[in-house]
Order: sequence, then structure tokens, then C-alpha cells
Amino acid sequence: MTSNFAFEPADAAASSSPVSPSGAPMPIPAEGAQASGLAAAQLRARISGGQLAPGLKLSEQTIARELGVSRNTLREAFTVLAGESLVDRVPNRGVFVARPTADDVREIYSARRIIEPGAVLWGSCPSEVLTELSAVIAAARSAREAGDIKGMGDANQRFHRGLMALTGSDTLVTTMDRLLARMRLVFHSMSADPDFHGDYVDRNADLLRLLQAGQRAEAAEVLRDYLTFAEAQLLENMA
Repeated sequence: MTSNFAFEPADAAASSSPVSPSGAPMPIPAEGAQASGLAAAQLRARISGGQLAPGLKLSEQTIARELGVSRNTLREAFTVLAGESLVDRVPNRGVFVARPTADDVREIYSARRIIEPGAVLWGSCPSEVLTELSAVIAAARSAREAGDIKGMGDANQRFHRGLMALTGSDTLVTTMDRLLARMRLVFHSMSADPDFHGDYVDRNADLLRLLQAGQRAEAAEVLRDYLTFAEAQLLENMA
């Protein structure tokens, strides 16, 4: 698993350039709140992309140099991510990518069971978003056929972010981005189980069919049950 940044241990480093959550290069201003926010966004995107595993120690000196920010700016970014439960700051030891607990899973799914069915039920369902979701399902099926577990995980992330896009709310999409970054850390525990991820390819496809048919109330109910099932499955795996 590769990353943009050098971490401890050293073999976690890679050579690609920093990117924004959308995948495009993102220049960072020298200092200030904007700089720390963009640095946090780049690290969050790496976590959401499955490139930073739970427990990795982040090298402050190296990351600050590669992002082109001061160490004080990077520390502000770490504070943002700690507030989102994406990193843990351990006194006298450093900053580590968070290891989700069972309580974290319960908290994440409590939030998801409110905002995702709400998006499905009350969002605008524009045809272009449904078309994009269809493309995500196609990518997920291709990944499953290829035995690409990470590809299935990536598609699942995009699908649920797409559901939130039905709301047309940047605030809710940003909230979902933060939840999905935490979810990716949870899914590391299932990274060797293709059946787990393959099942959700079909569940997502079923959900999309309901949306395309205009059965939004049924889709919202199916999604709530889906999320409850996923929570139980993950908690059982963590026990």
C-alpha cells in the first residue's frame, strides 16, 4: 500500500505528488488557516483512499517538507484530523492514523443511518447523479470480477458519497467525506475478505434500482436495514 508521504516505518513512503480529495494537484498556501485546512484535506483524502493504514505513525518533518508547509501549519492540520477521529496524538510519541474501536463503529453508523436514508428519501435524485451511480456500480462489478478488493472498496466509497450528492448540499457532502474517511479505517479489518466487499456490490446495485424506479421510501428503508446489517457484521469481526 503506497502513500504520497514518508511515514514510519520508512518503507511506507512513495514518490507521487500530493493531491486533493478529487485527485487533482492542490497547491498549498504558505501559512494560515487555509494552508492547514488544505493539508488536512490531503491527508484525509489519503485515509479515505485506503492508502494510510490504522496505526501508522506520521512523520511530521517529512510530511511538512513534502506538502511545503511549516511544522506549525501541519500541527494545526493534525488538530483538525484529531477532531474528526482520523488521527490520534499520543504525548511524547507522535501522531498516528487512528485505530477505530467498536464504539467508533457504533457512532459512525448512528450518523449514517440518519443522513444517508434522508438523502435517498428527500434528495432531488437528478438523472445525472443516477447515471454516475450506475457507472460506479459497473466499476464495482469489474473490480469484483478481477478480485480487486481495494477497487470494490473504492467503488463503495464513491457510491455512498454519490447518495449524499442527491441532497445538493456541500455541507452534507463534506460531512459524508469525513464519515467515509473514518469508515475506510474500519474497512482495513476486512481488507482480505472479498466476500464482504462483493456482497455490498449487489446491495448497492439493488438500492440504485429502487432509486431509478422512483421507489424512494422503500430505498430509504432498505438502506437503513443495509447499514444496520453492515454495522453488526463489522462489530462481529472486531469482537
